[in-house]
Order: sequence, then C-alpha cells, then structure tokens
Amino acid sequence: MSTWAKWLLLGAVLGGAVGVGLTGFRGGKQQEAGAPTLSLPGDADQLIKDRDLKPDDVAAALATYQPSGRFDEFVMFASGGHSGQVLAIGVPSMRILKNIAVFSPDSWSGYGVGVKETALDEYNRKQQPNRGPLTWGDTHHPALSESGGEYDGQFLFINDKANGRLAVIDLRDFETKQIIANPAYNNNHGSTMVTPDTEYVIEGSQYAVPLGHKYAPIEKYKEEYRGLITFWKFDRTKGRVDEANSFAIEVPPYWQDLSDCGKKVSDGWIFVNSINTELATGGVEQGKPPFEAGVSRNDMDYLHAINWKKAEQVAKAGKTTTISSLKVIPLQAAVDEGVLYFIPEPKSPHGVDVSPSGKHIVVSGKLDPHVTVYAMDKILAAVAAKDFEAKDPYGVPVLKFDAVKEAQVELGLGPLHTQFDDKGYAYTSLFLDNAVVRWSLGGTDQKAPEGGWKVVQSVPVQYNVGHISAAEGDSVSPKGKYLVALNKWSVDRFQNVGPLLPQNLQLIDISRPGDRCRVIYDLPIGIAEPHYAQIISANKLKGWEKYPEIGWDAHAQAKHPAVPADTSNLKGSVTVKGDTVEVNMMAIRSHFDPEHVKVKKGQKIKWTVTSLESTHDGTHGFCVPSYNLAASIEPGETVTVEFVADKAGVFPFYCLEFCSALHLEMMGYLMVEP
Repeated sequence: MSTWAKWLLLGAVLGGAVGVGLTGFRGGKQQEAGAPTLSLPGDADQLIKDRDLKPDDVAAALATYQPSGRFDEFVMFASGGHSGQVLAIGVPSMRILKNIAVFSPDSWSGYGVGVKETALDEYNRKQQPNRGPLTWGDTHHPALSESGGEYDGQFLFINDKANGRLAVIDLRDFETKQIIANPAYNNNHGSTMVTPDTEYVIEGSQYAVPLGHKYAPIEKYKEEYRGLITFWKFDRTKGRVDEANSFAIEVPPYWQDLSDCGKKVSDGWIFVNSINTELATGGVEQGKPPFEAGVSRNDMDYLHAINWKKAEQVAKAGKTTTISSLKVIPLQAAVDEGVLYFIPEPKSPHGVDVSPSGKHIVVSGKLDPHVTVYAMDKILAAVAAKDFEAKDPYGVPVLKFDAVKEAQVELGLGPLHTQFDDKGYAYTSLFLDNAVVRWSLGGTDQKAPEGGWKVVQSVPVQYNVGHISAAEGDSVSPKGKYLVALNKWSVDRFQNVGPLLPQNLQLIDISRPGDRCRVIYDLPIGIAEPHYAQIISANKLKGWEKYPEIGWDAHAQAKHPAVPADTSNLKGSVTVKGDTVEVNMMAIRSHFDPEHVKVKKGQKIKWTVTSLESTHDGTHGFCVPSYNLAASIEPGETVTVEFVADKAGVFPFYCLEFCSALHLEMMGYLMVEP
C-alpha cells in the first residue's frame, strides 16, 4: 500500500474521531460533489516516507497532538519520587505543565530558597519530632480532594515515604501550603488517600517501628514494634490539616502498604494491604533469611478492613492514648470496639482498589497471577454474623476468605494496581509481564457486553509497569478515554543519556470498548521516579491568573501584614532598627525600588519584596548572589527573605524572570561595608 493510500485509509478510519479531513473524505465518509474539503500539505507524503511512519504512528500523533493555545481535556498529577516534587501533566498531549515544589527547594518557583512564605521554610523552622531540617522527600501517592466521591479540583495531597510526612497543595495557585510530620513514626506509604468528602486524609505507616520514635531491639519486634493508620482531619475552609482533631489506630507490626477508601455502599470503611504477616526481622549479615525471603513465606497476608466512622466515634469518646502528641486508639480498643478486621488476601499484595460503585474491592498479590475481588455486602454480612475463621496473634478477628470473596480473575504475572473506566472495565498493571490487562467487572458491577470477570485484552507496555492511572479512575464516576502506565524501566525507548535512565509514562487509549486499547505516547520523565498519579478533568481546576490583590501572602492565602491596605502609592524604603535593616522593595517592569541597599557587615537583613504587577503571567524574580536566595514573585505577591550580611562586598541583585525587553536592566546593588 502506498503512503498516500495509507493516509486515505487513516482519514476514513479516524476522520470523525480526531477531526482530520483528507481530500475526498470527511468524517470517515466520501464527500459529496461540491462539498468543501481539507487536504494535507503537499510535503506530507514525503515526510511520511522520510520518517518511515506507519498508519498507527500517524494515528497516535493525531490522537495526542494539541495545537498551541488549545488546552488538554485532563490534567494528571504525578508524584516526582525522590525529587520531592509533583508534576502537572496535560492529557492527552502529555505536555509537562508545571513542577510543583513540595518537599525539596526549587529556585524557579522560589520555594524554600530563603523565602519565608513557604511551607518548607515553615516546616524547617519548627522543632520536629526526631527529625532535623530536611531538604528532600520521596513523594509517592498524590490524592485529589473529593466531594461526594468526585474529584473537586480544590486541593492535592502528597506523602513523603522517606520521612513520614504529608503535604497540602492549594490548586488555586498550585503551591504547597502545609507540611506536617507524623510524630509517631518515620515512614509512610498507603498515603494520602481521602475519604469521599475529604473529611480525613489517610496516612498508613510502612515499616513497623517502636511508636513514638523510641528504641527497642529487633529481638523485641513482636512485642514492641507496631504500625499506625493515621486519620488527619482536614479543614477545607482553612486549607490545612487540623492536627488537634486528628487521630490514629494502632495496628500489628505487619508492613502496611497501599490503601483505598470505600465509597457509596462501602463509605465509612477503608482498606489497607499488608505484607510481612510472617513478622520476619531479616538479618542477612548474620546468616538469616533476607527480608525479601522472610516476608513472602505465607500463602496469604491480611487486608485491613477499618470502620473509620466508628473509629471517629471512639476517638471522640476519648478512648485513646497519646503517643508523641498524637491521639491513638490502642490495638485492643480497636478490636473491642469493632473498628478493625482482617481479611485473608493473596501473598505480597501491592494494590487495593475500590470499584466506582463501592461494591467491590480488588486486591492484587505480586506473587499470585490472579486479582481477588471481595464483595462489600459479603464483608458487612460476615462482620455482622461474626463469621471469623480465626484471630491473628494480636487478637484481631479474621473474616472467612470464602465468605467475603466474590471472584478471582487470572491476569498474568506480577499484578499490582487496578483502575476503572465508565464502561464496566477494570485495568490492572502486570509488573513482570510488562502489560496492562483490561478485564470486565461482574456481579452487581457488570456492564461489559462480554460478561463479568473476563480478561478482554492485554496491552504491552515498556517496561515493568507499577501504578496506572485512568481519567478520574479512583472516583465514583470515571471518565474512561485515557489511562497512563507509569513504567519503571525505559531501557531502549529513548536516546542514551548515561546509566541513569528516565522512567517512561505511556499514554493508552481506552476510549472505544469495542476496539483494542493501544499505547499512543511515550513520555520520558528525567527528574525522578513517578510512582502514582491521579487524572482530573481540566475544567474542574479553577487556578488563579493572578493573586487577589497587591500584597498577597501566598502561603497564608491572605493579605501580607507588611503591606498597607492602600497600595495605590507604594514606595520602597530602607530602615535601620537596631542591628536589623528592613528593606521594603517594590518590583514593577522594569525596575526595583530601591535599587541601592547599603548595610554593614554583620547586620541582619529583613527584605520584603512586593510585586505591583496585575498582568497575567507578569512574574518577577529576585536573587542575591552568594547568599543562597532566590524568590519568584507572581503578580500581586509579597515575599520576605531574611539573612545576615556576613560577606562584605558589592552584590548585584536582579530579576530572575525575563519579564520585559528591559529585563537585564531590572537590577540593583546590595553594598555590604566591611
């Protein structure tokens, strides 16, 4: 088939779907005589030949191409792994829109590089429990705020697995507003899932430790080590976690892994995977089995089923103890009050996902080729009937596996995570088989024409896929259309850039249930390892174009106290108060006011910069060489930097953003006299 014939075929197939008209075709149909036509540029045929493009290549390009000025239908928020950041990515274009600084400093946004009005600076100024100042994190699981189980586009939460922290991002300006550290432990993982109305943000511990940052020898593991599921109360009005009204539940020292919140019929419950029900303690250096062998001996581990609404009542009734300022429901109280139950799950699970209806809970075991599906009505019935098969060594009742299981579907090797669409299909990643499997839900969730609990297609991806994310695939109303595979390896997919390779995010078209799903875009991520993502409809995001008024404190989301109410005639000033020099500086295209700041070596400097801009995208920056300061000042924003002038000399400060034709002239001098 000639290349031109392929184009005609492609036009016939895709014309209506992607808005492409070829000569003689429109919307996949032969044009009527005299009807207007669109044709490809004359050099298109040669371009196809030169680049050796196949019809599938062209189809993928058409499906993802977004002309400049046309916005994406969805936005994906992907964790940035050990960069400590979050990425905002357009879908289907897969254009990286923004790097949101969270746990690590970022000079472009002026976050944590000397600027006082940032969550990172606020966090590091506090006396943290058993933690020093931190300038990095390992972000894993972003979670969008929800109303009625729907993403509402107001807030984004993200965890730091390495240091047991959680952060709040305000999606009005896409900036981090709060960082809190769990006072009782160091690691988290099954975070930061939210309850359906964002009453709580869930944080599950990962590796068991003696709670409260205490010491206990590893030989006392069974007696002294524990896990913790923390429920951080979220105040939507303030946009902050309310630590005083938060609580946690003590759980056995199994390694709690991923989690998901119930919805609709399962609302009020959360589900948490666990591994190491063997209570293995490692010790390969002593000739003992390594953790990788010790924690995978049992055929089944325990899915934690937690009645969080009942737990909330228990906490409010004061049936708690206090561990390092955190209210904790003791393990025995959780059992006695009917808060905590275990369900046998396939060994080494690394995924628990609740279906959109809330009727089914899907669990994947890394060492089991099946996904196991549990029915919420059966779980509730078993709890009510006390249909237990045993109690674990800590007295937690274990529901009978056959009493709560709905189905098992064999998918392949290394199943991990599951997402859902709006047509009755589930999608599960296979880490070892390098694939994403589409399969049909059954039971009361059955919609697919193939019938329930059936594999429909396996889509190859490259390579070693971990999490996957479908458009609103964690909500009560998934949108279908697109799914992203977050692959750990890229190997031969991109240009060699040395031994440290990018991860590969692959966009999969899942829009047509009667057609085959297919990969239509590869996106190398070269900053760190994205673990998980959530994808929201772009029209739900209501980001500000500029701050509400001149003199805005973006961290407090309020007027800055250093700026007067009347900002119509602001002028710069330098004032000496004892051993402190206070600089109030204005920034406007294309100069600073003042431009000369004279101080003596050893004086303290409090330097406040206010942008007088009111134009969308009229951003300025501010930096002082040799003093490790970098600020980004968006239209209307006020920021403060504080430092000691401990280096004598003349230091040109300047605007970091290319803001106008006279950008290079937007500068001044800090003169530090010896």
